Amino acid sequence: MTYITTPFTQNDYEIVKRELLYQGVFRMVRNHVRHRKFNGGWSNIFTREILERRSAVGILLYDPVLDQVVLIEQFRVGALANPPVPWLIEIVAGIYNENENPTDVAVRESEEEAGAKILDIYPICEYFVSPGGSNEYIHIFCGKIDASKLGGVHGLEHENEDIRAFVISADEAFQLIKEGKIKTSPVIISLQWLQLNREWLKKLWQTK
Repeated sequence: MTYITTPFTQNDYEIVKRELLYQGVFRMVRNHVRHRKFNGGWSNIFTREILERRSAVGILLYDPVLDQVVLIEQFRVGALANPPVPWLIEIVAGIYNENENPTDVAVRESEEEAGAKILDIYPICEYFVSPGGSNEYIHIFCGKIDASKLGGVHGLEHENEDIRAFVISADEAFQLIKEGKIKTSPVIISLQWLQLNREWLKKLWQTK
């Protein structure tokens, strides 16, 4: 198998200037940058505005015995402009600080948002969410659970969370993607990963 690797290093770009445009829960920064081009030369100095925010974790809760997943539904202000309604189907997710371990955060958020205890955990992938305009980075996991008694409304009241957790079969979840009813990348990516790796994952977790 041939792997594609970039020829560039940390020495092949320069941040000429940074301007803080806004500081709140998130931060907006205007970067004046230039970078090495593929032809060996340098680009002109140009500006890009970047939304800076802390990195995130997402975890797909899966019961390999019952072949069920736990998904959540909650109100999302970022979806206000996209009908029909801003309540989205997602996987459990949360933000973490630099001194936190993403795996530990995934376990904690599973309890807070779905009342689920993680019995085992497997890393799926990690990626930049929208690098054209944000530095947000997310780690995606699959968590082994017992889904037999899960469901209901969860979330932290002091964070104004109102999160409905619901249990469906893995095949029903895959069908939601096919029908276009899921609109966020972490849940699409994690469910498609499960669809490809379900039998392998069952065998892996049966041996532990």
